[in-house]
Amino acid sequence: MRPKTAAERKARVARIVRILDETYPNVTCELDHTDAWQLLVATILSAQCTDKRVNMVTPELFRRYPTVTDLAHAHPAEVSELIRTTGFFNNKTKNIIGAARKLLASHGGEVPRTMKELLAVPGAARKTANVVLGTVFGIADGVVVDTHVQRISRRLDLTRETTPERIERDLMKSIPRERWILFSHQLIHHGRRICEARKPKCGECPLESLCYAKDKTV
Repeated sequence: MRPKTAAERKARVARIVRILDETYPNVTCELDHTDAWQLLVATILSAQCTDKRVNMVTPELFRRYPTVTDLAHAHPAEVSELIRTTGFFNNKTKNIIGAARKLLASHGGEVPRTMKELLAVPGAARKTANVVLGTVFGIADGVVVDTHVQRISRRLDLTRETTPERIERDLMKSIPRERWILFSHQLIHHGRRICEARKPKCGECPLESLCYAKDKTV
């Protein structure tokens, strides 16, 4: 039965959170990185690309350009060749070189720790900023909304919106702030392993009894 009151909706969200905690207790970002700068670059590269593919590209990229300064002065054609397999490589090259130059010019080569400052970095929209702030700095300024979070949030009726910005606003209202960082990681893991876009594995899903999706397979 769908909840009819605010109290029932709140209780349902608490059940969802509890099940996710039991299923994915210690998950985090799957993009390989050693610091905030590497995660910023990796997240920019992950647009329209899998984390697995990005993780295949970044080791050589950071071997060739180990610091912010190195990438800021890199030749675009050489960077493009290194990241070609991530797709949209010309635009991504422009963004990561631009990000390096922005950090040098405005932040002493360091990754800023505020949403406002990160959004001024080339290639860093809210998703990227939330990934970096939450994963590296533990700062919950919003909820990461990627394709998995969008899909699962709608399937679970946590939102009926269709744009990342509006979905994020709905999640920020219903999910406790102290859970924003882990919650997004949990939904991303769930989307990659069970709640897939085309053929969700509903028979294996611990959230199946709480899901109202029209494309359920059970």
